[in-house]
Order: sequence, then structure tokens, then C-alpha cells
Amino acid sequence: MEILLNIWEFFATNILMRPAYFIGLMVIVGYTLLGKKWYDVLAGGIKATVGFLILQAGSGGLVSNFRPVLVGLRERFNLTATVIDPYFGQNAVQEGIMEVFGRSFGQAMILLLIAFIVNIIVVRFSRFTKMRAVFTTGHIQVQQAATAFWLISFALPIMGYSNFWIMVIMAVLLGLYWAVGSNLTVKPTQELTDGASFCIGHQQMFGIAINSWIAEKMGERDRKRGKVSKKIDDIELPGFMSIFNENMVCTSLLMLLFFGAILLILGQEYLIYAGFLAEGASFFFFILTTCLNFAVFLAILQLGVRTFVTELTQSFQGISNKLLPGAIPGVDCAVVYGFGSANAVPLGFLAGAAGQFLAIGALIFLNSPVLIIAGFVPVFFDNATIGVYANEKGGIKAALLLPFISGLLQVFGSAFIAYWVGMAAFGGYLGMWDWAVIWPAFTVILRYLGLAGVAVIAVFLIAIPQIQARKDKHYDLMTKDWEAYKAAKQAEQN
Repeated sequence: MEILLNIWEFFATNILMRPAYFIGLMVIVGYTLLGKKWYDVLAGGIKATVGFLILQAGSGGLVSNFRPVLVGLRERFNLTATVIDPYFGQNAVQEGIMEVFGRSFGQAMILLLIAFIVNIIVVRFSRFTKMRAVFTTGHIQVQQAATAFWLISFALPIMGYSNFWIMVIMAVLLGLYWAVGSNLTVKPTQELTDGASFCIGHQQMFGIAINSWIAEKMGERDRKRGKVSKKIDDIELPGFMSIFNENMVCTSLLMLLFFGAILLILGQEYLIYAGFLAEGASFFFFILTTCLNFAVFLAILQLGVRTFVTELTQSFQGISNKLLPGAIPGVDCAVVYGFGSANAVPLGFLAGAAGQFLAIGALIFLNSPVLIIAGFVPVFFDNATIGVYANEKGGIKAALLLPFISGLLQVFGSAFIAYWVGMAAFGGYLGMWDWAVIWPAFTVILRYLGLAGVAVIAVFLIAIPQIQARKDKHYDLMTKDWEAYKAAKQAEQN
């Protein structure tokens, strides 16, 4: 048993938690199963790994460049507050899980393994389960396993349950959430990318599905009224405002206004004291460079997407044909920034930020027992992603309104759950859409219904893909042959 655990620890540490290598491994396995020549297999694996590393360089640059800007507000004004950010949330679990529940963070990693196995099993039997998506973003799995470990430990006190059974309960719920949540994003992602054969395995899977559905209804309502739901790229701005039609210019100017204002509030003295700005360096050019870096890192991220997506989707056919029939990979949400409207990314982010800041102001006004600090990861990656999908389905109105509402939900939902379960005392909570909306609801059900609540949630999750399949008689074609699926849907409409 110890040997198996050591093998798992090596695999988890060096491959699963490093999604670039996990994606590269999947491409190698997929091309091998397709019978490709060894040098094509090697080239595909390298290209996919490098492409994902480029994507990580872009997304990592965004996070490292801008997290200090938002967190600096907490330190600058001596606020005792909870930061909604996956990394702060993971740190909170690591610091508090032993003190609060007498459990180790290592157990959360065992939970990750069993939940991942559950995900693979239900996809392997997709003929019956109707679940077609394998959650492949390992670093996200670590963050979610840690948070789910805390929430379920709180909701189901371990007294009366053996460690074995509580771990099984956790793994079934988390594994089903990964399989069902990523499966919910299949249709909107196939429509957005015109059949790129991947879906999203991230922190806002239910958020993508729900907001895409609402945006689609908004678009349908406009069409019934004889209106056209204009997408962001359909709007031609007049005169000098036409410069905003160029994505790089639009992103740079919007970030200069938004983050420039925050940096001015923080002030030159604080930035020097905190080590962000060198003594004697120009404050103006520090602000300018920090804000323009947003466009730089976003361009790097989009280059990474273009580099690895083709290899991943082509090679995954081997896995789908031989091992997991009809399956597609659930990948990082940032992958969709290479599709749809590029300007939906900064606009969705800014609309979400407006919602978050308004909600934080409401918490202060209401004298909330817990204050939330906006973290860059939820405010950008959740809301930019929702903006991309919403714009595609419901136009610019949906791309601005739905991320704004998302920002409100992220703050209010996180404030409630982080305070209730005790994570606020350790300074962080995951804070992204599903974990501010869906998982707080799960936690309430588990807390007050106990084992019956486990059954309720499991049945709810299992039923979702069954309902999807019943509503769409071409459901299975969606991942197996996108062109055939589109033709079948067109014939059905005609």
C-alpha cells in the first residue's frame, strides 16, 4: 500500500498538479492510441506541453502582476478581511484544517485521487451516465479538493463516521461535481469554438452553464421583439472611440483607467514601502507599465491557447475511441479567450469588478461580521470567461450584465460561507462562482440533512446529464461528430 501511495504522490506532484505535463501526457497517450509514428507522438506531446506552459506564463503573469494591487488595499488601510482567491483559500485550509477538524492537508490530496477516479469511472460508462467530460486541470483540482474537504468536514462532523466512509462521501460528491460540471459546459463551449472538442474544467462550470442559458434567453427575447442582440464586435465606435475596436488598445486603456485608479489610491509611498516600486523610480511609468502588462500577458495567454488546443483535441480522439467513448477534456477556462470576442475579456472583467466592489461596499455599510477583499483570480477569470460566453449568446448587454451579477454573487456568497464554516478566520476563501453559489447551497443541504443530504446532492448531480440527454435527441453526437450534430439540429429546425 505504501508503494502505491508513493507512486500516486510522485504522479500527483510532478504530473497531475502540473497541468502542462498532464496535458502533454494525454496527447502522447492519445496519439499512441491513434497509431501515430513515434516522432509525431513526441512532437505533439512537446507542442502541447509548451503551449500550455505559454498559457500558464500568460495567466500566471496576470495573477502575479495584479494580485498585489488588489491585496495592497487590505494592507494599505489595515483591513482585517478575507481575500477571495483560490491560492488564499488553499493556504487557509493548509493553516486551519488540523486546528479546526484535527485532519491533515494530505488527506485532501487522497480525496483528490479518489474523486478523480470517480470522474473517470462515470465517464467510462457514459452510455448510462451521459457524462462525457474528464476534468484535467490538476492545480484547480488541488484547490477544490482542499475547499471541499473543509466544507464537507464542517457539514458532516466526523463523529459517528469512519475516516473511510467520510472520504468516500467526499470523493463521490467532488467526483460527480467535476464530471457533471464540466459536462454542463460541453454544449456552450462547442458552440463558442465551433466544435473544438474541449470543455471547461475550472471553478465556474455551473456559472458558465447558467449564465450561457440566461444570455441565450436574453437573445431570444430580443429576437421576438424584432431586435438584434449586437455582440461587442458588431459595434463600430465613431470618431476617436474607434480605437477601442482594437483589442490590444481597448484592453490597455481600460486597465489604465481601472488599475491606474487603484494604484493612485494606494499611493507612491505605500508602493515603495511594500517593495512594489523601487526608491526613486517614476510613479507614472510604474502605473503605465503595470497596466500595459495586462495586454501583454493576455496576448501571451492567447498564443498558448492557439499552440496546444489543436494537439489536445486531435490526440484526445485516441483516448475517446479506445478508452473513454465520446469523452472530451475539461481544460482551463482561459482557453476560451482565444475564441469569441477578444474585447469581451476586459469588459467582462470590469463589469464583474464593478459588481464585486459594489457588494464589498454593501458589506461595509451593513457592518458585516466578515469583510471581503477582491482577489484577482475570481474577479478576472470568472467574469471574463462569463463575458465571453454571454456575449456569444446574448450580445453586449448580456456580456456586461451577467458578469456584474456574478461579481455580486462572488462577494455575498463567499462572505456567507467563509464566515459560517470558519474559513474567514484564516484569511482566505476560494471565492469563485461555483464555490460562492453552488457549494454553499450543497453545504447547507449537507449540514441540515446529513446523509440524506448526500443522497439529495448525488441524485441532483446524476439527474442533470440525464435531463440534458432527454431534451436533445442528438446529445451523443455533440462530442463524437460536431458537424453531424449541427446538420442534425439544422434539419430538425427546418
